[in-house]
Amino acid sequence: MRLALTALIALTAAAVSAQEGVTATEGDAPEEAESATAEPVGPALLYTRELTDQDLARTFRDDLASLGSVSIGFADRGRVLNAVQMPQDPAWIVERPNVAYATRETIDALAQVFRSVHRRFPASAPARLSHVGARDGGNLRPHRSHQSGRDADIGLFYRGDRIPPRGVARESVMDPARNWALLRALITETDVQLILVDKRIQAVLIRYALAIGEDARWLGQIFGRIVRHARSHRDHFHVRFYAPRSQELGRRIQPLLALGPDDNVVLHLVRSGNTLGQLAARYKTSVVAIRKANRIQGRSVLRLGQHLVIPVRSNCTVCPLPPPLAIPPRLLPPERSSSVAQSWVGGINPEMATAE
Repeated sequence: MRLALTALIALTAAAVSAQEGVTATEGDAPEEAESATAEPVGPALLYTRELTDQDLARTFRDDLASLGSVSIGFADRGRVLNAVQMPQDPAWIVERPNVAYATRETIDALAQVFRSVHRRFPASAPARLSHVGARDGGNLRPHRSHQSGRDADIGLFYRGDRIPPRGVARESVMDPARNWALLRALITETDVQLILVDKRIQAVLIRYALAIGEDARWLGQIFGRIVRHARSHRDHFHVRFYAPRSQELGRRIQPLLALGPDDNVVLHLVRSGNTLGQLAARYKTSVVAIRKANRIQGRSVLRLGQHLVIPVRSNCTVCPLPPPLAIPPRLLPPERSSSVAQSWVGGINPEMATAE
């Protein structure tokens, strides 16, 4: 078993080494990008078949709120309509309520996972939920993603529920049991697409999972396929969920956005050299429309890092259109045949499993 453990950790390190060419700052990891890697994986319609195109157009025009949450575009180039705010709960703490908006599927998945961990560890401190998304989606500093209502940052659990000061290696003070329970629930109880976390945190979780008898082959599937390395994610899990209905609605609604000019907007982060005239030409709108949407008066100067709401007149030609989506089956582990008494495999105390 020790050989299997060592081999799996080595394979994980090899799998993530190819991703380490870019140094990323906290919250701005290149691994967060989604739009450049999306591929068609499903039929044209799967989750909103009950809505004809005519029904959808009428509802979009007359009662947009009744459609529920809508995820438009990609995690790194998108927005949200009818976003849902994550509530507070004894099982979790929403650290930043003003950026805790997402699709209904994402909110439900987070609640499911947090309650699952809380049931297993009732005396534990609540899970900590940090950045999720803005009310209307779009750019959320300092992230590349978190734009389409499907991303969330979840803080690690630490031994003694004491958050370590900056500079302390998180893998040396994290609580393997609760963090593994969280990760396992994400993979087995939700439609999770991606989990980003530093490889040193992964190593601790792999050691612990093997020590309590988890299937090595299953671990080899989830680490590298779902759980991936991101250097700037050493103190939290960056989780991205599938939101099947919201995503399919977003794909179908994009051609209808021009019917509701107030909703047909994109968010732009002002960079060096940007002018109102340049932005109007780029987004096929007008300087007057941009000024009105952002209440810009007189000769106001654009500021670097400023967020502008850009009204778009065309059929959202600047908004990326995702391919059709079909949620893949969950990667579930085989049923355990060993007893609880066999959880200390190879003399490893699972409660003390840490990175070497």
